[in-house]
Amino acid sequence: MPSFRLHIDGSTFRDPHDREVTLHGINVAGDTKYPAHPDIPSHTREHFFDADHVSFVDRPFPLADAHSHFSRLKRWGYNTIRYVYTWEALEHAGPGKYDEEFIEHTIEILRVAKEYGFYIFMDPHQDVWSRFTGGSGAPLWTLYACGFDPTKFHHTQAAVVQNTWPNPAEFPKMVWATNYQRLACQTMMTLFFAGKDFAPKCVIDGKNIQDWLQEHFIGACKHLARRIHEAGDLEHEVVIGHESVNEPNRGYVGHPELTTIPEFQKLRKLTTPTAWQAILTGSGRAVEVETWDFGSLGPYKSGTQLVDPKGESAWLDPSTWDDSRYGWKRAESWKLGECLWAQHGIWDPSTDELKAPHYFTKHPKTGETLDQEYWTNNYFMDYYRAHRNAIREVWLESMMFMQSAPFEIPPTIKGTKDDEDNMVFASHFYDGITLIMKKWNRLWNVDVLGVLRGRYLSPAFAIRIGETAIRNCFKDQLTEIRREGTEYMGVHPTVYTEIGIPYDMDEKKAYETGDYSSQISAVDANFYAVEGSGVQGLTWWVYTASNSHYWGDNWNGEDLSIYCEEDRPLPPAGDASGKLSLDPSSPSYSESQSERSASVGPSNLQKTLSVSEMAAQPSTSMGDGGAAAPGFRAAEAYVRPTPVYTHGSVNSYGFDLKNCTFSLSFTSPTPTSPEHATAVFLPAFHFPQQQTSVEVSGGKWQIETVEEQQVFKWWHREGEQRCTIRGVKRKGGAAVGREEEEEEGYLEAYWAMGRNCTVM
Repeated sequence: MPSFRLHIDGSTFRDPHDREVTLHGINVAGDTKYPAHPDIPSHTREHFFDADHVSFVDRPFPLADAHSHFSRLKRWGYNTIRYVYTWEALEHAGPGKYDEEFIEHTIEILRVAKEYGFYIFMDPHQDVWSRFTGGSGAPLWTLYACGFDPTKFHHTQAAVVQNTWPNPAEFPKMVWATNYQRLACQTMMTLFFAGKDFAPKCVIDGKNIQDWLQEHFIGACKHLARRIHEAGDLEHEVVIGHESVNEPNRGYVGHPELTTIPEFQKLRKLTTPTAWQAILTGSGRAVEVETWDFGSLGPYKSGTQLVDPKGESAWLDPSTWDDSRYGWKRAESWKLGECLWAQHGIWDPSTDELKAPHYFTKHPKTGETLDQEYWTNNYFMDYYRAHRNAIREVWLESMMFMQSAPFEIPPTIKGTKDDEDNMVFASHFYDGITLIMKKWNRLWNVDVLGVLRGRYLSPAFAIRIGETAIRNCFKDQLTEIRREGTEYMGVHPTVYTEIGIPYDMDEKKAYETGDYSSQISAVDANFYAVEGSGVQGLTWWVYTASNSHYWGDNWNGEDLSIYCEEDRPLPPAGDASGKLSLDPSSPSYSESQSERSASVGPSNLQKTLSVSEMAAQPSTSMGDGGAAAPGFRAAEAYVRPTPVYTHGSVNSYGFDLKNCTFSLSFTSPTPTSPEHATAVFLPAFHFPQQQTSVEVSGGKWQIETVEEQQVFKWWHREGEQRCTIRGVKRKGGAAVGREEEEEEGYLEAYWAMGRNCTVM
């Protein structure tokens, strides 16, 4: 094996010294989904449709700001970045017209990231196809190529888009995701993955639309990969690989009956048309459709609403559109101005009769019944292979982060040639109830994965009561997703490339009071689940440089960024008395950021450093009810200890936030060398150097500051190894004195969370 900075060994990542590496990462950045010049967040209408002449240069942030952002992320303990970019950023001007200025900006940002030692994999991001169908990803011209007129999506509800919503500030929560079940996105996804089978008349430049779209998308990703390769100093040094595509979707493939809402369509909110109703309104027909909302017990039908486009069509008008704008040539078999599904015999526009309600149920050539499993193992895998092969033509050693549809069974490739060594199983996990309701429910939650897998006679049996049960439910779901990856794909590392929580819970109450206790509980529950699931890493969603309390991440009303300049930064360390300075100009604050190594060891068997008296602290994320004292944005929960390098194989690890205790168990094949110790990121906020106790199973250790991070280093023998590190317990953001440690009733009521169950 070449001495790469990171390589895959079975289900683990390892460094050149054979230490296991845990990927503790973050998505950078949320605002890369929309252009920087002009700045067009999803609540802005101006310049929205002038999409050919935009620039994504300065995404994820300007080069001049890169050091401050990367330095911050490094201090918070992150070692990995999922680098978000879109197809639109690369090829917005037209087919084959790559934005070399954006690519050069990306290369320079990656070079800055290299200085901080990050591992980076590139994420070609999409949500519900594009900005113009309510999400992000593909250029505007892809919709024109498929015969759509996106300027007509609003009245036809072919897509629900915040930029064209009458009052963007009142755009309904999480309604953007319903676009996966609306005409524009479902059509585009079907054409992209299965156009040859279901839209054979759609031929452009002599190719079926499926091949044409995939070749352009994969070609753009390959072009970026080539430019990164040609840079000569990024591969292996900072860029470790490429992800296949974010959250792929099957579109109409396997739809059982176009006149019904399929059982698998779990997200139902606002107007919820059937596929047939969406086809009709897309062609200007007025239709009465169901409306749904999401309550404490899940989605429920709230009524009906007339969707009346007043004759306006979502399809291009050939009298006003000319394909010569982009230079492509459409086959005569594909008529502009007509619904392409009508052209394929699904319905008759002259009578509005549905003629083929089961058009997508069976394969048109083989007659096989289609479902999610078939789509994953055929249409998605065909795409994945093409994307993988294109990247590997540029960079043979690239890790491939394969992401099939989240929460679905992964592809069955174990033991096949696709089950290759240099692949990562990339999955996502969100607590849907918290995400949609924007509220942390401490009382109950649902085993969503168990429901999807049919493990319960009734969904009522999937309910989990109490915060401890909820936390363990999350952990069990993540563990099961990892297990499914191994069962169906073979032995590979598992990385959750998205997992996160909304910060604007409870109608943004925390922004008024500084009380982030709900966010802390939600963040900690998700990290608890990741740590307990045995996966090899995560990249948390998300870091957004431009986040604000009013607009959140500037995209569809989402507010998931761990960073906002309006919130107080987490102090990295404390002075000798244990009091943490919140003033960056204070001596104790400056001292905490020094590069001076501060040894608190070495020790040998069961060496323990006694804990000094812990002084009370000013209010932090849990606030004092005053709007003048903003909180830490739940940083107490996401700035947490994590293994960096483990000399051996990790058995378990976890951080008990309530008791501020980190535990790690692993098996070491040999004694550590002097130069390559086991290392754990140990945030100074939780573990001030003179108020931290350490218990180890043997060997010697020390705590020092390395590259802007406080790190616990441990030299040990071979065999089973265990360590427990205890820091400063806090309540309400304040350090807990000894006289308060017995007030467990208060703490239990406040935190209401179960202890980390990691076995030592």
